[in-house]
Amino acid sequence: MELDPWPIAPHLPTPIIMDQRWTDAVFLHWRIPDAVAASFMPPGVVPDNFDGSAWVGLIGFRMQGAGLGRGPGIPYFGSFNEINVRLYSREPDGTRGVVFLSLDASRLAVVLAARAAGIPYVWSRAGFRGAEGFGPEVRSAGYWVRRFRGGARTGFRVAPEPDVEATDPLSLHLTARFGLHTRFRGRTLYVPNTHSAWPLHRAQLISCEDQLVAAAGIDVEGPPDSVLFSPGVRTQFGRPRLLV
Repeated sequence: MELDPWPIAPHLPTPIIMDQRWTDAVFLHWRIPDAVAASFMPPGVVPDNFDGSAWVGLIGFRMQGAGLGRGPGIPYFGSFNEINVRLYSREPDGTRGVVFLSLDASRLAVVLAARAAGIPYVWSRAGFRGAEGFGPEVRSAGYWVRRFRGGARTGFRVAPEPDVEATDPLSLHLTARFGLHTRFRGRTLYVPNTHSAWPLHRAQLISCEDQLVAAAGIDVEGPPDSVLFSPGVRTQFGRPRLLV
C-alpha cells in the first residue's frame, strides 16, 4: 500500500478566527535566488528553499464563503477572486509558512480590513476564466487582474491534467503550507491555518502575461518552472502567534 506523502497538518490553536473555501486554484512558480527572497523575509524567518533555490509563486483562486470564526460565510464580501504573489518562509524550529508580497482582490472592504491587519491586499478588478464545468473535470482555468493604482496587470490560464496527480516533493513543498508570516505594528506574526490535502494535479500552461511579480520587486524570465491546479479545499485560520 502506497503511503500518502501529504504532511499531517499541525494542531490549530483556538479560537478559530476564520473559515473559508478556496476553489479552482492555479499555482505558477519560478525559481529565484535565495538572496532575492531573503530581502523580503520578516525578522525571525528565512527563505524556505527547495533544490537549492527559493521560489516565488503567482497563485489565483476563488474565495468562497469566507466567514468569521466557525460561522457562515459573509454574503457578497465573503466570496471573490484572489490573485497573490508569495514567497516561502521557515522559522528556526522548522515551522514553514508563506510570506505574501501582494494579494489582489475586488472587494474594497476586504482589502481595507486586511491591510489594517498588516496583510498587503491590493484593490483591483479581478476575474476568473474557466471552461465549462468545474472541479476535477475543469478543462481550463485562469485569472486576470487590472489594478486601479499603478496599472499593473496579469492574465494566466492553464489546462489541468485531472489524471496526473502531483505528489512529488517540490509540489508538496510549494502547496502544503499551514500558516503565513507577516509584519504587524513592527512585529512578526505567524498566522496558522489548517486544511486537508489538496487534490493536486499537474497542468499545462496555456498563457501567462504577468506584471504582478515584477511589481512586487522580483524579476523572473520565461515560463514558470512548476504549473499546478487544484479544484479546491476548505481551510480554517487560528490564533496568531508572536515571533519577534
